[in-house]
Amino acid sequence: MAIILDGKKLSETINSEIAEEVKKLADSSKDVPGLAVIIVGDNPASKVYVASKKKACAKAGIFSLEVALDKNITQEKLIEEIQKLNNDDRINGILLQLPLPKHLDEHVALEAISPEKDVDGFHPTNVGKLYIGLDTFVPCTPKGVIEILKRYNISISGKNAVVVGRSNIVGKPVAALLMKENATVTIAHSKTQNLPDLVKNSDIVVSAIGKPYFIKGDWIKEGAVVIDVGINSVDDPSSPKGYKLVGDVEFEEASKRASYITPVPGGVGPMTIAMLLSNTLKAKLRK
Repeated sequence: MAIILDGKKLSETINSEIAEEVKKLADSSKDVPGLAVIIVGDNPASKVYVASKKKACAKAGIFSLEVALDKNITQEKLIEEIQKLNNDDRINGILLQLPLPKHLDEHVALEAISPEKDVDGFHPTNVGKLYIGLDTFVPCTPKGVIEILKRYNISISGKNAVVVGRSNIVGKPVAALLMKENATVTIAHSKTQNLPDLVKNSDIVVSAIGKPYFIKGDWIKEGAVVIDVGINSVDDPSSPKGYKLVGDVEFEEASKRASYITPVPGGVGPMTIAMLLSNTLKAKLRK
């Protein structure tokens, strides 16, 4: 049976390390890192994410500012709000909670964030730096994936890795990070042929497509490392909520073949916020 990669426990360790660093800053200068989160409209899921980020900041001693904007805000007004935060010395990191209402262009909004405050790692400048191997802000979920592998002393160099999913938020950046660690990387997507064979030949499997149980357990190579980024809701009459959260991978079957595997929930998810705090501290220390 596979060893469970416990992202929840690991994130708590990392958050404690960050809190110690923030305390040192506070003790020496009384000036702590600051994170601003912009939320547009009243998307329930976005509200939950923002609340969890604020809670994590408070626990780590990081100053947080929520900027809640009306769902009908114009693109121009949104850019104005971002520019205010770019010029606010209290704020080291700016996070724009996605998705935005349909009438707003998220690419234009993300480009308005100063690259020095782009703790989500989505600004084209930071994306470019990531791909050419320069130090930069790395998107939080991919950064969390690599951190899990490193903290569990899992070797990446020389390994065959497959990343299932090519999104700008997870798939592409996690592939770039794996290449930076000297893995041989294949990116698979909806047009990929013979996906089971690709997975069967991979030492590291990262799935980020958002389809429950899409990666079958018998696709997993004996001894492979499985990182399941997917979070999917499926009906479960036995649950008080009527549903449960599952990953992209058939966990029970895959865990019989894998050497290490992340659970869902409790795997990559908690690491994302820990990496956001890490990036915010980094932004402060770069000043």
